[in-house]
This record gives sequence, C-alpha cells and structure tokens, in this order.
Amino acid sequence: MFCENCGREIPENTKFCEFCGAAQPIQGNAAGSADFDDERELLKGEKVTENVWLCPDGFYRWIYEYRMLQNPVILVTVWKVIALAFAIVYLFMVVLNLATNSMYGLEGFLSLTKGFALLLLFFLALGVVAYIILAGIYGWKYMVLFEMNEQEIQHIQMKKQFKKAEAVGWLTAAAGIAAGRIGMVGTGILAASRSSSVSEFSKVRTVKGSRMFNTIKVNQLLERNQVYAEPADYDFVYRYIAERCVNAKKIS
Repeated sequence: MFCENCGREIPENTKFCEFCGAAQPIQGNAAGSADFDDERELLKGEKVTENVWLCPDGFYRWIYEYRMLQNPVILVTVWKVIALAFAIVYLFMVVLNLATNSMYGLEGFLSLTKGFALLLLFFLALGVVAYIILAGIYGWKYMVLFEMNEQEIQHIQMKKQFKKAEAVGWLTAAAGIAAGRIGMVGTGILAASRSSSVSEFSKVRTVKGSRMFNTIKVNQLLERNQVYAEPADYDFVYRYIAERCVNAKKIS
C-alpha cells in the first residue's frame, strides 16, 4: 500500500506512515480487521446506535463484552451439543438391542435408559466445570468484534483473547494425542486455528433472536454463528440481518 499523505510505499495494514507519520485510513475487509493490535481503533465513522459504527469502508462494526458468568447462552449451547450426541447414541443402542432381541424386556430398556441418563448428567456437570475454568482463563468475559455489510456478518475474537483460546486448543490437542483420542485432537486443533466465524446472508437458513440474552443465532447448513448486541443496538442489528437473509426463517 502507499501512504495517503506522502505517497511512499509502506507495509499493508500500517496504521501510521513510517516516513511522514501520517495516520492511514482503514484498508481491507472484515477478514483483515483481526490484524490490528487494538480493534477499538476500527470504531470510526458514523455512529448508528449506542455501540454500532458505520465505518468509512462500508462495514458496520461494534465490540461486545460477553460476561460469561451472567449470560449462560454459550453454556446452554454446549449442553445442547452434548445432549444431541447422547440422544443419537442412545437411539442407536435402542434400535440395535431391539434388532438383536437383546433388550430383555422392559427391565433391560429401563436399565439402558438409566445408564445413559446418569452418564449424560455427569457430562453436563463436567461441561459446567470446564466452562467455569475457561471463563476464568478468559478473565470472566468474552470480547468479540462484529463486522457486517450487505453480504455477510463476521464474528471475530479479539486478538489478545484468541491467544488464550489458541493455547487452550493446543493443550486439548496434546491431551488428545496422549490419550489416543483422535476426536479430541481434531477439536483442539480447530479451536487453536480458528479465530472467526462468517455467515453469508444468502446462505443463512434460520435467524433466531433472543433479546433476553442479547443474542442472534445466524445459522447456515454447516456453519453456526452467534451474534451479540447490547439492548440499545439489538433491534438495529436483528433487523439488518433479518432483512438481508432473504432465504432464512426468522424467529424472534
């Protein structure tokens, strides 16, 4: 890129010219924003709501501080994933036992159900403990930058916080290798390598808002995104997303 003031060539995404010291306008798109040391510098332009800014590059941006112990939406999402996994395995075991006539009547069915229920409760409790530990590592809050334009919305972890998530991810992968658990390795690597989530409005299937938890779930077929907005910004953000997700079912 070239300095807007003196015209000399400078590195991409440079905030100040190394030759004349002039500040440089924001360049690039949503994916490049995470390269800045302080994402708050991106909040320049026209203030649309209390926390949402329309920036010179055409993106709406805001930063949300998610208080992890006050808002349980992430924990509830984890619980749903665990419960779904258990439900799939449970139904498979029921069908398998019925097909092989090894259920041993009502008593066998109740025994199988009780075993799965106890195991599910254990993993749900384990999920709570893991969530509290992770919240402590994050400093009890999850800070995220959101960027959206006419085509998409991107959920970007703040750089300092992503470094913590990256460390936890690699520890999870290492533990998985030590235990010989391939799934755990994959989960850790994914957590360590992914700092953002993008939803293309044309591909979104459902838009589900929860004003109580300041959350808007924007779901594609293989991509699920959670958008957070303060009460003062919620209506604007939800309406903007819903109007552009023309193929999606809206739930508010």
